[in-house]
Amino acid sequence: MLSLKTLSDNTQSNSLANRLRRRRFTFFRELLSEIQRPLRILDVGGTQDFWLKMGFHDEPGVSILITNISDTPLIITQHLGATKFESVWADARDLSQFKNSEFDVVFSNSVIEHVGAIKDQEAMMREVQRVGKRFWVQTPNYWFPIEPHFHFIGFQFLPVYFRAWLLNHFSLGWMTREKNFFEARKLVQQTRLLTRRELGQMDPEASIYDEKFLGFVKSITIFKGWHPS
Repeated sequence: MLSLKTLSDNTQSNSLANRLRRRRFTFFRELLSEIQRPLRILDVGGTQDFWLKMGFHDEPGVSILITNISDTPLIITQHLGATKFESVWADARDLSQFKNSEFDVVFSNSVIEHVGAIKDQEAMMREVQRVGKRFWVQTPNYWFPIEPHFHFIGFQFLPVYFRAWLLNHFSLGWMTREKNFFEARKLVQQTRLLTRRELGQMDPEASIYDEKFLGFVKSITIFKGWHPS
């Protein structure tokens, strides 16, 4: 399984991906403004760098616990602002170290597509629903023409063997060329994009936010626990 660190964190600050991410995050902040402080947020598979890039570093009464399966050292926070950051190891599919409804909000950005097969993705969503009073889970849309990690048109629609062959011969998007074919195959199989239908079926009562670009739905976010206007 890939590190749950968001692969797209490597994008330039003025890139299309980052501009869309900022627009999406603006909507999240609007929902968040309805919640009284103090406020505890669990970021499943994220990084502190993401929150800093979004300008979310000076929020009084807000603490963010970041979970990941890779080392995610925190920047010294004493001069960053009011937001309190903590970090702990955790697998998104098993958050048993946390109690039911322990967090006011569970947040996850571009992670669920990296946790494994559909059964693993469903396990992550069950844990997100269990430990949070509210949740916000975003993922790239399977049907968007350009695969967001490999930056290749229709990459996700190709047979696994051909995807592995491409990565075995070329660097694609954020992924550098993998000279070992079997390692290349393993890497391409560690990203499973979801459709809007699949994500919605994980909680039929939740809302879906579509992020569009040139008429296509680029990413989808499932959220619940707020009352959007």
